[in-house]
Formats: sequence, structure tokens, C-alpha cells
Amino acid sequence: MKINEPAVVAEVTAAFHAYECALTTDDLETMGALFWNSPHTVRLGVGENLYGIEAIDAFRKARRGSPQRDLLRVEITTIGDNFAVANAEFQRHGSEKVGRQSQAWAKFPDQGWRVVSAHVSIMGNTS
Repeated sequence: MKINEPAVVAEVTAAFHAYECALTTDDLETMGALFWNSPHTVRLGVGENLYGIEAIDAFRKARRGSPQRDLLRVEITTIGDNFAVANAEFQRHGSEKVGRQSQAWAKFPDQGWRVVSAHVSIMGNTS
């Protein structure tokens, strides 16, 4: 099994940054297109647990934009040609706390790369 094949890493990196751009510009169509259109898609957020693409889409429409943020670190690991994990640390504008995002990406023959599972959290005080 190939790990971090450069061409596959480049594909997932491009998809990851396309999603990040869509997130920061509230491009609902692109965000929706980059998530797997399935009732099995999961997004666990800072204050919500969303199961299925319909719940994810409804949340995005009601939210009316994501808080703006800067990426601090992005790590992408590809496993074979059709699966990848993207992990990112970010900081929302106006906050000192560090957020974390993880995404599982799968490559579908007829759709390309899609997020099948995502998690977003903000680091809390550990004391």
C-alpha cells in the first residue's frame, strides 16, 4: 500500500484548500459539493453533531457563514489512491484559542475526492 504518494497528496491538498476557501467565503454550493452526498456523512462540530448530508447542509444554511480563521498547520496523509486524512490547526480571528479540524476524505470514481467524516473542536483550558 502506498502512503503519501506525491500525486495523491497533491490532489487531496487541492481539495482541502478548495474546501477552506469555500468555508471562509460561505460558498455553500462548493462546500456541499466537497462533502459526500450521503446519509452516512458525519460532521461533529464545536456545538453540534450532524449525521447525514441533509443535516450538514441545513446547519450551514442556518449558520450564515463560518467564523473567519487562519490555518496554523495542515497535515495530510494519504493511504493508497482513494483514502486520506487531513488534520488542521486553526485560530479564529479575535480568539487566542486553537481550533482543530480533522477530515476523512475518500475518492469516488464518479465524483472525485469527498469528505466522508469531519470533526471540529476548540481547545479548552486543561487545568
